[in-house]
Amino acid sequence: MSIRRSTKSRRAVAAVSLAAALAWAVTGCGTDGDVKTSDSGSSPSSSTPSKPSEEDKGAKQEDTAAGDNVDPNVKLAEARGELGMLLVVNEVKRDSGGFVTVQGELKNQGDTAANPAAWAGSETAIVRKNLNSVGGATLVDKVGKKRYYILRDTDGRCLCTTGMSAVQPGTSVPVFMQFPAPPSTTTEVDLSLPTFATTSVKISG
Repeated sequence: MSIRRSTKSRRAVAAVSLAAALAWAVTGCGTDGDVKTSDSGSSPSSSTPSKPSEEDKGAKQEDTAAGDNVDPNVKLAEARGELGMLLVVNEVKRDSGGFVTVQGELKNQGDTAANPAAWAGSETAIVRKNLNSVGGATLVDKVGKKRYYILRDTDGRCLCTTGMSAVQPGTSVPVFMQFPAPPSTTTEVDLSLPTFATTSVKISG
């Protein structure tokens, strides 16, 4: 199974389930004038079950990139994490399907291997179905006072990088995350990933 094929399938699920995801984002996020800063314990899911292809069945490759051509030399933002980890954001793009794709790279600039388990966050539904993923990432629209969680299908699989191995010192791994798109008037959001500092990023497209 190629990463590109896996991602195209997942994007199709995201496009179909967008309405449900956006509805969840609006109702599940804070509306009392404060941006929600902690996980709610619930999450968006699609209305159509995913049907993995024969290539998907039994495949255990790392799903580490969205499959689009991204210029690694373009750095929209950086966020420092624990154990010398650095998150470099290369692209934050609004897609026609109604979602936002974040692509970047996790670099280990420390002296010890970094375990990706913590990046899946603390939400049981995400951790159980998406081991060693970046499923704990969120986007916050401070102007609209909404918090957006990573999209996932009805099987609980997130539209993000999953199945990562420990990131060894001096190495890096590409990552992607897909979220419901904020309103078109929102051009900047805060990106958060567990154990990393929050960073502001601009949305293109």
